[in-house]
Amino acid sequence: MGFFTCIKLIMVVFNLLIFLGGGVLLGVGIWATVDSNSFVHIFVSISAETATQILNVACLLIAIGAVLVVISFLGCYGAQQESQCLLITFFTVILIIFVAQLVGTVIILVNPSKIRQAEDELKTLLKPVLQEEYGTNEQVTKLWNGTMNDLKCCGLSGYEDFINSNYVNLSHVYPSQCCNSTVMTCTKTNAQASDVQGCFESVLALIQKHIPIVGGVAAGICALELAAMMASIYLYCQLGDAGSMH
Repeated sequence: MGFFTCIKLIMVVFNLLIFLGGGVLLGVGIWATVDSNSFVHIFVSISAETATQILNVACLLIAIGAVLVVISFLGCYGAQQESQCLLITFFTVILIIFVAQLVGTVIILVNPSKIRQAEDELKTLLKPVLQEEYGTNEQVTKLWNGTMNDLKCCGLSGYEDFINSNYVNLSHVYPSQCCNSTVMTCTKTNAQASDVQGCFESVLALIQKHIPIVGGVAAGICALELAAMMASIYLYCQLGDAGSMH
């Protein structure tokens, strides 16, 4: 097996796997959009308003899935059919994504306020769930309890997320995770004194703690993108040389 054939085979198999993954995301996104009632019922039963917000993610899944399907089709079919047009299109798309990732990384590093903006957006999305469903919806309660227990955190930003919530109004106490373990009853005063950090801060701390792993994954993705660009441009050039010889 020659080097050209080996690169061609790798391109076909790699992009076929990406195609299948993109198809799954696309399918889930379409399902969540077309049959939203059953989708929400399976994953979490929440209020209609919150369900609408969460199911907006379906649009993102559809977009990501569609992009992956298109890109992988260009790479797989272009390599299989030895099409210079499809290969150079594949190279261009991957290059655009690679540059966008670099720009996004630089923006986050130079402008950390973007992280706080993300927290505000998450709070807008998730606070209604805590306010309305925590303590009354078993699935939501288990999900948040598991998160708060594992990360040793309280709410998204702190105990304030539970103020005037259905859980507090009915039980007159805050979740036990919002207070120190030495506190018997987690009242508002005890929660305020305990000052347990929110889960968003805990997630950021977890990422910072495992930054080598996060960086490794990011570097791996970039390496795959570079490898895909190099493979596609190699095939493109080889096909061009072969065509000029005829």
